[in-house]
Amino acid sequence: MKSIDQFKDSNGEISREDIKKIIPYEDPFLMIDRVLSLDKKNIVAIKNVRVEEDYLKGHFKGFPIMPGALIVEGLGQAATLLVRYNLKNHEQKDILAYKIRSAKFFRPTFPGHTLRFEAKLVFMFKKIAFVNGNVFRKEKLVSKVKMVLAIVDKKGFRERYSSKKIKN
Repeated sequence: MKSIDQFKDSNGEISREDIKKIIPYEDPFLMIDRVLSLDKKNIVAIKNVRVEEDYLKGHFKGFPIMPGALIVEGLGQAATLLVRYNLKNHEQKDILAYKIRSAKFFRPTFPGHTLRFEAKLVFMFKKIAFVNGNVFRKEKLVSKVKMVLAIVDKKGFRERYSSKKIKN
C-alpha cells in the first residue's frame, strides 16, 4: 500500500476518492469530502452537507437537519485518518470507536453547510489513541468531542467476528 503522504496533492490535501483508498468507508457512509491538512498531531477535513444526503430525508421530516451522531462519525473518520498516519503498517489495522468520552453540540447543521473537522491526537499507545476534536461551520463551533479509538489487527479482528455476522 502507498504511504498516506503519496495521496496528498501539491497543496497537501487528500481528495475524497483517495480517502476511500486509505480508510474502509464507501458512499453513502463516507462523511469526509476532503482532507485539507494532515500531520502527525492534527488533521483538518471538510464535509459538504448536501440536500440529497439519504439521512436528511427522514431527519427531521420536512425540516432536514444533520444528526449529531453523524457529525461525531465524521470527526471519527478524520481521527481514523490521523491515527493511520501515525502507523507504519496502517493497512494491516482497523481503527474502531472504543469510547466517546464526551460530545457537546452547540449549533445545528443543515443542507448547504460545510463542516470543518479539526482533530488533535492527544496521545497514542500500541492499541489505543486519544483524540480531541472540534467541528466548525465557518468559524462557529458546532461540536466538541473527546474520543478513544482502538487499534486492532485487521486480519485477526475480521476473522474473529466474520462468523458472528448476521446471516439472512
